[in-house]
Amino acid sequence: MTSLVDVSAGLLAAAPADPAGGASIEDIGLASGIAGFAIIFLLMGGLGHRSGLQTILAWFERFAEKVSGQPAWASLPCGLAIISLVSAVFGMYWDVSLHVDVGRDVGPLNNPAHYFILAGLYGIFAAGFFAICLPREERADRPGPTSIRITSDWRAPLGGVLMCACGGFALIGFPLDDGWHRLFGQDVTLWGPTHLMLIGGASMTLLGIAVIQAEVRRAMKASGLPDTELLWVKGLRNIALPGGLLVGMSTFQLEFDLGVPQFQLVFHPMLIMLAAGVTLVMTRVWLGAGTAAGAVAFFLAMRGALSLSVGGLDASVAHFPLYVVEAAIVEGVALVMSARRSPLAFGAVCGALIGSVGLAAEWGWSHIWTALPWPAELLPEGVILGFATAVSASLVGAWIGARLGSEHVPYNPALRYAAATSALAIFAMLAFPLFIDADEGVRGTVALRDVDRGAERTIMATVRLSPSDAADEAKWLTATSWQGGGLIVDRLERVREGVYRTTRPVPVHGEWKTMIRLHTANSIVALPIFAPRDSAIPAPQIPAPDRFERPFLADKELLQREARTDQPGQTWAAAYAAVLACALALLGLIAWGIHRVGATANARHEPPTPQAPAPTQPEPDPDLGLPADVWPARIAVASSSPENGGR
Repeated sequence: MTSLVDVSAGLLAAAPADPAGGASIEDIGLASGIAGFAIIFLLMGGLGHRSGLQTILAWFERFAEKVSGQPAWASLPCGLAIISLVSAVFGMYWDVSLHVDVGRDVGPLNNPAHYFILAGLYGIFAAGFFAICLPREERADRPGPTSIRITSDWRAPLGGVLMCACGGFALIGFPLDDGWHRLFGQDVTLWGPTHLMLIGGASMTLLGIAVIQAEVRRAMKASGLPDTELLWVKGLRNIALPGGLLVGMSTFQLEFDLGVPQFQLVFHPMLIMLAAGVTLVMTRVWLGAGTAAGAVAFFLAMRGALSLSVGGLDASVAHFPLYVVEAAIVEGVALVMSARRSPLAFGAVCGALIGSVGLAAEWGWSHIWTALPWPAELLPEGVILGFATAVSASLVGAWIGARLGSEHVPYNPALRYAAATSALAIFAMLAFPLFIDADEGVRGTVALRDVDRGAERTIMATVRLSPSDAADEAKWLTATSWQGGGLIVDRLERVREGVYRTTRPVPVHGEWKTMIRLHTANSIVALPIFAPRDSAIPAPQIPAPDRFERPFLADKELLQREARTDQPGQTWAAAYAAVLACALALLGLIAWGIHRVGATANARHEPPTPQAPAPTQPEPDPDLGLPADVWPARIAVASSSPENGGR
């Protein structure tokens, strides 16, 4: 009978040097071992601390309370989560740039960015778990009515539960991602379903932190103790927390920021309006004057630092939106009407202005610094969907802010229904641009002029389209070169009717993949110029002769060259349904948690559970010669002996 060792050895021997599917058995075993050890360490730390078996966390508790002025059950997890999020977001931006520049991973443990992502996501999960384990019932500043009862003397802060769920959701994305690659090949773009799990879980953690911060402020006020929170903690909550959420929400735009999106361009303004509406309106309603502007300042500093650090590693730099005009709109509207007295009207007015004036400002910025400027051909759908997304997102943001700041914001049932309707509208609108087509019948005659004929050949390309009006309504027409050691997105210039040419040399050598990409209406197609032979897929080389004629193909066939198409439709549907179900479950949990924050705003804060007095131990008998620290244990043993009736 063949042993498992023999089967594993055979699989490893048969694996290609540059795999295009899942991870190797060796990598899976090593990763599983590390994950198992990390979970055991986490359980021992949290549960061991709660049971009194170890006191390592006690030192961190005292340190967190000293430097923050908040109870440790909030300050320690929030501090750990913030550090972890910085690690995760740096790893994510670096990882996406690496995929764009050099292609797929040789193995999940051979990509340095993955270590930052894993450490960050594990830290988020650990922060939530520690938040659950740290509170003590006997403390006056313990979690209040918003918390979740686990046992009679153990209540976990709701924000900790949400943080733990977000971290767990993101961590599950790693093994699911490997399974996805095994079934469907490697998708080296950002918007793979399991990739979005990683990004979404990390981003939603900020809402968990927001909930726990709302809880701890209530607990500190209800305790009757002096407010010892330090000023810098308030600054983090009012500026870094919403600014970090803006960074997280903007991560979904990264394909457009780099210039290699796989879906319609209209997504870009919609995603910017979504991030601005939810985050900035939520921030102003919950945290008060100046916080929306502070959040944008933090966003710009953070994204600038990410661009410098990733660029310093010789990776492609992602562009980013400004949000400055949107923040000014929110702060300006708040000067005219109260954000807290009437959050529904405030959200509606802010949404309308963000979706018009703010959208126009971002449209102009796209022509100053972005890989794919928004052309006039994006009208009218870009304006209609952008405006509708901004209004819907702002109403959702107003509801979140009102729930988090429910002590200061009067309850309005209409806001709840408006937010629920807006959330459904956002899902429907975001689903619309997912449907893409590939117009058949477009061909290109390409003439290449060598700039460098050596081993690293570069060319200038001129392409004649057939039919000649195929690009007249183009939302983008680019020569895109990637995965050969960098990224080039060159917008073609029009020579005459139906004839276009590159404006800079593009590579046709080594591992570079160079293509002409065309997006019109809901069609996205591409004409291959050059691609290397890939034995792992397998795929033949696409040569680049001096002159050739080729048809435009579905863009996905070139942009996701490694993707497998041999799986039946039922398998694809089941895989997408499973990921969607997990995502909806997480969003539902977060929505319930935010609602619970508001619903328990006026609930009574129960007094702390009194501790039972320590039993009085008899004095040790000096005639027995036993040290005092041993005596109590000996008394306990003696009292339970048969001679003493087993008492």
